[in-house]
Amino acid sequence: MNFLYCIYQLIVAPLLLLLTAITAIVTTVGCTVASAPFWSYWPARCWSRAMCAILLLPVEVHGRENLMHGVSYVFTPNHQGSFDIFLVYGYLGRPFKWMMKKSLRKIFLVGRACEDAGHIFVDNSGPKATAMTMQQARDVLHSGTSLVAFPEGERTLTGDLGAFRRGPFNLAAEIGLDVVPVVIRGSYEVLPRQKGFWFVRWHRLRMDILKPIAHEGLTADELRQRSFSIISNFLSANS
Repeated sequence: MNFLYCIYQLIVAPLLLLLTAITAIVTTVGCTVASAPFWSYWPARCWSRAMCAILLLPVEVHGRENLMHGVSYVFTPNHQGSFDIFLVYGYLGRPFKWMMKKSLRKIFLVGRACEDAGHIFVDNSGPKATAMTMQQARDVLHSGTSLVAFPEGERTLTGDLGAFRRGPFNLAAEIGLDVVPVVIRGSYEVLPRQKGFWFVRWHRLRMDILKPIAHEGLTADELRQRSFSIISNFLSANS
């Protein structure tokens, strides 16, 4: 079965690349000539769902009922692997902006599309660059858009939950937005972070959108600690 699935991936690989290129071009053109809020979200949402469907990966999503319509949040998912992007983009169910690594800007077509869509490239090369990144994130949140940031900063090497950084929680506390812990499972099994491993493994993907953490009366550190504890406990209880 694994061998056949690898062969299948080789067959559909050109289609996946074509879809990615088309999505990036449509996003760039749409954000340039038309309504950026629509074109920065919907093409990528359809692309993410198509990628999971073509790769025959079953997806479960729970907890959308925990979110209030028209309310902005800071979403803090754990970062298991590359397929986290498809889960969040395709199945979160509301527009948002990413906080993503600056290196992603270099990806052909995709980097330009992310820039035109208004996503935030995190630059920690120095105090001035970090300050500019945080100001861009403030501008996004003040505009009424939700933000998605992986508080671990990078994908896990082992599948285990890593320490949370303060950045997104500082923003939530400063601007006054609730933090929504998001638990992703299965993404590490689908594509482990292993050198030289390129094939996808068939595995069920699941995303649980947990109840928002009210920001009132909490510091950034308390929001960070509470978010980490909630995600860690959920993973332990459902391992």
